[in-house]
Amino acid sequence: DDRNKHTSNHDNNFPEDQKANNQLNMNKTISIKGKEIFYRVIGNGKPALLVHGFGEDGEIWHNQVKFLQDKFKLIVPDLPGSGRSELTDEMSMEGMAEVILAIMQEEKCVPCPVIGHSMGGYITLALAEKYPEVLTTFGLFHSSAFADSDEKKATRQKGISFIQQHGAGEFLKTVIPNLFAPESKDKLSDTIKDLMEQGNNFNPHSLVSYYQAMMQRPDRTNVLRKAVVPVLFIMGKYDNAVPMEDSLKQCHLPEKSYIHILAQSGHMGMLEEPG
Repeated sequence: DDRNKHTSNHDNNFPEDQKANNQLNMNKTISIKGKEIFYRVIGNGKPALLVHGFGEDGEIWHNQVKFLQDKFKLIVPDLPGSGRSELTDEMSMEGMAEVILAIMQEEKCVPCPVIGHSMGGYITLALAEKYPEVLTTFGLFHSSAFADSDEKKATRQKGISFIQQHGAGEFLKTVIPNLFAPESKDKLSDTIKDLMEQGNNFNPHSLVSYYQAMMQRPDRTNVLRKAVVPVLFIMGKYDNAVPMEDSLKQCHLPEKSYIHILAQSGHMGMLEEPG
């Protein structure tokens, strides 16, 4: 095995009240081909893994961690190139799926549920395609099994040019507000400002790598058709990035689906409707 693994513990960045009741609460790293990947392990109970999306890191799940930690052992990575994780040599959806699998193996939580937000869902589908046996269920949270349309690829290519010219922070400032439902833009204005500020920490190469990987990913609706485990679909009524109409075209494909529509959300339901 070419994964040279080790773990280390640090203080966790999630709120202090999550450290109550002697719950497991650790920050760890795993080394994959010499690159350090950071992840959190929080809570007690059965394991579940949460995969964040583009322009985010694992902290995006803080509301869900707070709610679920009493019942689940939550494993929350920073994807390669995000947060405290280094870029790896293989930044495709398939390459990042291998990183998720390595973390699952390190935590001895194979099989377990995996839920991916947006790009995290694309990675989850890549994992489900190659290693269906490692999942007890999986969820697409504002995500899609469809490949990029030509129009979407052209939009991403424009985004790449903007990132290369103006940087990651300036790009995310133009993107992040549009991920929220109109009502959320006012209600969560401080949260949106914080996310835009955090965007300045991103390496432009990371965002370019993600966009290139998304453009190159194949249609994976067949993964849904072949799924022998339940599949969760969470969609936002006002989602401009992954329209609800697209999600509704896919949710009948698995043998067993659970469907949850967030009536007040755009693309950021974990923040817009956290309850």
